[in-house]
Amino acid sequence: RVCVMLYMLGAVAFEVWPVNVEDVSRDSGAEYAEKAVVGRRPVLEFVGEATETFELSGKLFPEKFGGSLWLLHAQRRAGKAVPLTRGDGTPLGWVVIEKVTEQSSRLMANGVGRMVEFTVSLKRSDAPGAGGYFSIISGQFGL
Repeated sequence: RVCVMLYMLGAVAFEVWPVNVEDVSRDSGAEYAEKAVVGRRPVLEFVGEATETFELSGKLFPEKFGGSLWLLHAQRRAGKAVPLTRGDGTPLGWVVIEKVTEQSSRLMANGVGRMVEFTVSLKRSDAPGAGGYFSIISGQFGL
């Protein structure tokens, strides 16, 4: 099987199948302090980057291709920053998983949906310190 990685989020690889990402959005900006000045518009002083967010949305077909979202939920529950990388190798920085939303449809007899649509909400974070790197790696490999 040939794998085409679309995105990598920590230990989760979003490939063409079984877990596919179809849509990606990114929201970034700048923060300004507003200072009143007599007789003119307020002066805007740049104070840094605004909170940057990402959303990855896709579909999963467990009956046809297998796959699940359990590892994604495990990373979310751990509450640690993980690296986000685009399929062309571009690093998009460290993020935390704020929320995973999923909707299953056309349920099979075991309650699993034939199609599972999901959205992963991410927020930009600073990279972990040296101790944090070991914690992330050991958590992913059960060390």
